[in-house]
Amino acid sequence: MVHFGNDWDDILKDEFRKEYYLRLRQFLKEEYSSYVVYPDMYDIFNALKSTAYSDVKAVILGQDPYHEPGQAHGLCFSVKEGIEPPPSLVNIFRELKSDLGIDPPPHGCLQQWADRGVLLLNSVLTVRARKAGSHRNKGWEIFTDRVIGLLGQREKPMVFILWGNYARSKKTLIDQSRHLVIESVHPSPLSASRGFFGGRYFSRTNEFLDEPIDWKIY
Repeated sequence: MVHFGNDWDDILKDEFRKEYYLRLRQFLKEEYSSYVVYPDMYDIFNALKSTAYSDVKAVILGQDPYHEPGQAHGLCFSVKEGIEPPPSLVNIFRELKSDLGIDPPPHGCLQQWADRGVLLLNSVLTVRARKAGSHRNKGWEIFTDRVIGLLGQREKPMVFILWGNYARSKKTLIDQSRHLVIESVHPSPLSASRGFFGGRYFSRTNEFLDEPIDWKIY
């Protein structure tokens, strides 16, 4: 049984007994025993372990974990300290500077955001090394859609930041009469110039929330 160490344990306990998750679990056992898979199996659920359901102020939704060595550690868009920030993350930091005047941090680890109430959730939580999308349609999307749906129904308002068409497709799971949805193109170099920059995602989030997020990373 997966253990989060917070209120997600009770909220998601029935999910791990469902047929789709049991099939996913068997698939992951075979993948981790036969191939290099990211992130490390103990980091798969870091997003949910780091940010309790009741503590979520904002959700940033990614698609797959990074698939190059040493990058993925269970938080979307984030890399471990000492790893060069990938281009999408560089663009996120560029927008953060433009929006709030916050200089890019000395590393690309977003753990401090997660600790302050930003759920950094990928919709697929694992990937085979150097094979982008290799764990799609294996069951993860059912699990993370459940997570998004539960958050989308929560009474206390939060902000959903949806970058790219895939993330934007999830807004049907969110009660937009209660929560703020901020959406744009993806921050990757392929699309960022088509509308990502200037979106003021961080300041708009803080304007909506009763308790603003400290976006500065040390």
